[in-house]
Amino acid sequence: DEIGQIAFKGIKELNRIQTVVYPTAYHSNENLLICAPTGAGKTNIAMLTIVNSIRAHTDQGMIHRDQFKIVYVAPMKALAAEMTANFSKRLKPLGILVRELTGDMQLTKTEMHETQILVTTPEKWDVVTRKGTGDVSLISLVKLLIIDEVHILHGERGPVIEALVARTLRLVESSQSMIRIVGLSATLPNY
Repeated sequence: DEIGQIAFKGIKELNRIQTVVYPTAYHSNENLLICAPTGAGKTNIAMLTIVNSIRAHTDQGMIHRDQFKIVYVAPMKALAAEMTANFSKRLKPLGILVRELTGDMQLTKTEMHETQILVTTPEKWDVVTRKGTGDVSLISLVKLLIIDEVHILHGERGPVIEALVARTLRLVESSQSMIRIVGLSATLPNY
C-alpha cells in the first residue's frame, strides 16, 4: 500500500526472513520475537511493524499523529542515534517525527507530544515509565514497543528489560489497550 511504499522506498523485495514474517508483522498486532543473525534485515522487520501501527491510525489517507506513540528501545546510544537517523529519513515523507531520548538527549513535554517514534535506551524508558514519575498521557499512547538486542536480558541490564516488558504487560491488562511488543535479537539458543 501507499504508506508501505513510502517507508520502503528503493527496496525492491524483502529477503527470506522478512518474507516469512511479513504477514504477521505487517497485517496483525501479534507480539513477535525475531531471532536472526546480524545483517539479516531485522531493522526492516521493525519497519514493517512500525508501518502497521501508522496504518492503524490512518483514516482516508490522513495519519492521526496525535493518537499513537512507538517506542524503539536500543541498548546503546550509538545504535539509538543510528536508528533515529534511519527511521527519520524513511518516514519523513509521511510527516512522522522520530526523536532520540537517551541519557544525553532531554525532550520537553511539547517535543514528546509532537513525536510519534521515540528511540531510547532501556534505562531511559524505565525512568519515563515508572509509576508516579511517568507521563501517563504519553505512556497511554504507546501502541508498539520494539526492543532491539533483546538478548541482553541475559546480562546485567536484563532486569531493566524485564521490568519494561512487565510494566507494559500490566498496562495492557489495566487499560485493556493493545500494545504490541516486538523483540529483535541475534540468534538465541533458548528463545
